[in-house]
Amino acid sequence: EDFSPTDLVSVSPYGNVKLSRNAAEAFIELCKQAKEDGYTIIGISGYRSYQTQKNLYNRYLQKDPQKVVDTYSAKAGHSEHQTGLAIDVSSNNPDMLTFEMSSSFIWMKENAHQFGYILRYLKGKEDITGYKYEPWHYRFVGKEIATLLHQTGMTYDEYVAINLEN
Repeated sequence: EDFSPTDLVSVSPYGNVKLSRNAAEAFIELCKQAKEDGYTIIGISGYRSYQTQKNLYNRYLQKDPQKVVDTYSAKAGHSEHQTGLAIDVSSNNPDMLTFEMSSSFIWMKENAHQFGYILRYLKGKEDITGYKYEPWHYRFVGKEIATLLHQTGMTYDEYVAINLEN
């Protein structure tokens, strides 16, 4: 409940959110490169405290049953956003739900790994990740792991499971 990264920094001017320092620096570089290539990436939601995630989760419970909510929102204390390593993104339209329809999404799919980011919840991998496909949710894992996952199509969960076994 009390965990909060000690190195949170803003990703401004690429969103009004904070991430852990390494993730933020990589995200800013990603956004600069996207802009140079003619695309817009902005952070919509970054670090979330335990209490913020709890409030969000409870709001979702008011409209959907828990079994459904658990497929698209983490309970407080279980969200990657609390680590400061996850960010929800969009393009010119601040609505994350339309991000997949933008050319910026294609750019992210092809380039995010070069900056250490992965598309966290992949389409068709819901049975592995436990979450619905979220084309706007990216996680900082570092360039080496991100590139490996990009090249193999493996989920982060599969990567972790393999490496825990070894």
